[in-house]
Amino acid sequence: MENTSTPVKQLAQISCYHCGERCEEEILHHEGKDFCCAGCKTVYDVLSENDLCDYYDLSDAPGSNRRKENTRTNRFDYLDDTDVRDKLVDYQDGKQVHVTFFVPLIHCASCIWLLENLNRLHEGVVDSRVNFIEKKVQIRFFKEEISLKELVALMAGIGYEPRINLSDMVPQTTRPADRKLIYQLAVAGFCFGNMMFFSLPEYFSEAELLGQGFRELFRYLNVVLALPVFFYSASDYYRNAWYSLKNRSISMEVPIVLGIVTLFTYSLYEIFLIDQEGYLDTLGGLLFFLLLGKLYQQKTFDTLSFDRDYTSYFPIGVSKLTQNTEQVIPLTKVQVGDRIRVRNEELVPADSVLLDEEATIDYSFVTGEEVPVLVKKGALVYAGGRQKGAAIQLLVQKSPSQGYLTDLWNNEAFSKNEQEDSLASLATRISGKFTFTVLLIAFGALSYWSFYDFSMGIRAFTAVLIITCPCALAMSTPFTLGNVMRIFGKRGFYLKNTQVIEKLAGLDTLVFDKTGTLTAPSKARVHYQGESLSEETRGVVKALVNHSIHPLSNRINRWLGSVPAVKLEQVEEIPGKGLRAVYKSQSLVLGSASFAGMKSSPQARSAGNEVHLVIEGVHLGTFYIESGIRQGMEEMIPALASNYSLHLLSGDQDHEKTELEKKLGTALRMHFQQSPKDKLNQIQQLREGGHRVLMVGDGLNDAGALKAGHVGIAVTENISHFSPASDAILDGEKLRHLPAYLDFAKLGRKIIKSSFGLSFTYNTLGIYFAVQGLVSPVFCAILMPASSISVVLFTTLATNYFARRKGMNEKTELRWK
Repeated sequence: MENTSTPVKQLAQISCYHCGERCEEEILHHEGKDFCCAGCKTVYDVLSENDLCDYYDLSDAPGSNRRKENTRTNRFDYLDDTDVRDKLVDYQDGKQVHVTFFVPLIHCASCIWLLENLNRLHEGVVDSRVNFIEKKVQIRFFKEEISLKELVALMAGIGYEPRINLSDMVPQTTRPADRKLIYQLAVAGFCFGNMMFFSLPEYFSEAELLGQGFRELFRYLNVVLALPVFFYSASDYYRNAWYSLKNRSISMEVPIVLGIVTLFTYSLYEIFLIDQEGYLDTLGGLLFFLLLGKLYQQKTFDTLSFDRDYTSYFPIGVSKLTQNTEQVIPLTKVQVGDRIRVRNEELVPADSVLLDEEATIDYSFVTGEEVPVLVKKGALVYAGGRQKGAAIQLLVQKSPSQGYLTDLWNNEAFSKNEQEDSLASLATRISGKFTFTVLLIAFGALSYWSFYDFSMGIRAFTAVLIITCPCALAMSTPFTLGNVMRIFGKRGFYLKNTQVIEKLAGLDTLVFDKTGTLTAPSKARVHYQGESLSEETRGVVKALVNHSIHPLSNRINRWLGSVPAVKLEQVEEIPGKGLRAVYKSQSLVLGSASFAGMKSSPQARSAGNEVHLVIEGVHLGTFYIESGIRQGMEEMIPALASNYSLHLLSGDQDHEKTELEKKLGTALRMHFQQSPKDKLNQIQQLREGGHRVLMVGDGLNDAGALKAGHVGIAVTENISHFSPASDAILDGEKLRHLPAYLDFAKLGRKIIKSSFGLSFTYNTLGIYFAVQGLVSPVFCAILMPASSISVVLFTTLATNYFARRKGMNEKTELRWK
């Protein structure tokens, strides 16, 4: 772009078009606009060239937080170092790189808009997503079109340089305090205290404590003290109200701002024009108590967020290898340098180096693309990849990040994309209409009292605006659901988000997988018939089942005990069918009758599932596996049958149908020989029939069905695997508590509705007294945060009370009724 800017000497106080700061030394005129420096002009040129000047329409002076630093390009040369780059990136392959930056300069809607439009500034950027609360930006870009160094330079060039600190890569568990809010509260508290002192002569006007001259002096001092309260302590309320009005909505800040402005302007009118005391001490108390309540809410939300991060961390077990022995350990105990084993369909828990010759990794969990990637020995395998094929050994290179894995679980590629009404959205809709109604009542009270006592009208108008706050209504849903989610986490039931709780409360149909869900490996009985298995053959079978996490493979593995496994070649698992491999140039098959080329034996009708072993086309024998019903299922199914329609979908033959009906009852509609596609179709048919469906499966062959249901629960053993399509993860041993979980989810909705009633009752009473001028604005300012506190206490105490009644908070058996 041709440089048409012209520097001129400053003649008046002119603000920079980009950053809003005063042009101190010189002014650069460019395209009819004024800039304070070449840096701000350059940023404007970049945005203008890419048709991104909408940036300036979203906020006033959105570049105001931009620090004018040296943007020389060689400052970021260290990002070309391979070791540094590998520490920073979350994921990279032959095409894409994923990285997350902390950008402290994010401060307004314009910042979010611009950072989420980086792909318009450079075609190498695929997309970007901003987390405003944590001030983080997640970016995906093509490595061949833009390097990490060029990306950081691009962000720095437009005023949003990431803060990169290689010595502190571990995220903090607690958020830093909001210093601005604390400063605003301190200013309001200091001024309020002094304004009350200066107002003592007015409080005791009949005693004539001071002369008239001192009274006037104290009034003027109150005006001086009110200025920082009005312009600084209340600044966030002005900003939020302005954004709300720009978006053509009315938020809770709008009536608060009207009350603040009314008190301030009417007090100035009384003090300077009619020689009265005004309400400036009331204004100081109003802001002090409003900010105090805001700080309390923020602290409570931070605590709730920490509980969520702590109790419902990504629940995955890891198979650690120590001197050829395998031990399943929690994710939190995995350390750099550990050797781990990842089987077919299992998730890679941490960035690791491949120790085997090759592996096929499915990164759809990370990228959304389902094309597996071939990885060779010594290559880096990223956390979130899913192993496809034979089990592999990995050497951990990075400590696993629970936050990163949880972000992957919430990947948009696996969201259900359902626009459903919820209590949270209901509260939002009610809050908007509620605020509009409050404004009408406030102006009505002002109009009425204006005919009798205008001062009383101002008092009633301000009191109505302050005391009737919908924040308690808005807070009830997240606090209740957050507490329910925390309690679920303590009992081993991990939910993706709070919306799942509301969906659980509205279900009418439950669908269960059989193998690995209603049945448990620890309860199964294995019988082998055929040729006697030598020690070497046992080692071959052990090696085969070691490469699979299918429930039948786990049962055979358990039956074999500590038999040492041999080393196999070309191991392949066909989902739902079986395993094939090569050992000493001999082909091996272990799987179903059809997969092994055999006919199902009559004995299988009574002996359970059958798994055939074939070597070089010769049938050696058959493993008969009787499915052991998981503990508590005989009581759980009848308990659910009274409130839900129940279905069972199984890929097995129907030889166990009679036995299952004896143990579980006839209310469970059973469907056998169901392929993964058949299960998906069954769920879709139920949904088309108007049912609200919960799918409960083991996550192996049920990914489609889990995603198709309104809610999908992946039941796991040793919490070592799950499906990204699931909405919740449940340890298999806790499945018997499903009726209690569903009942408690319904209680959560009832608590929210009760808190709605509590909030409406409070606001109705508040309006009744406020329109009559019976309560002062300061008293209203105390009551407003008190209403929020009461809702928080009510939801917290209620959820904890019912949790104790249900046994949720204790190490006791959960109660269903």
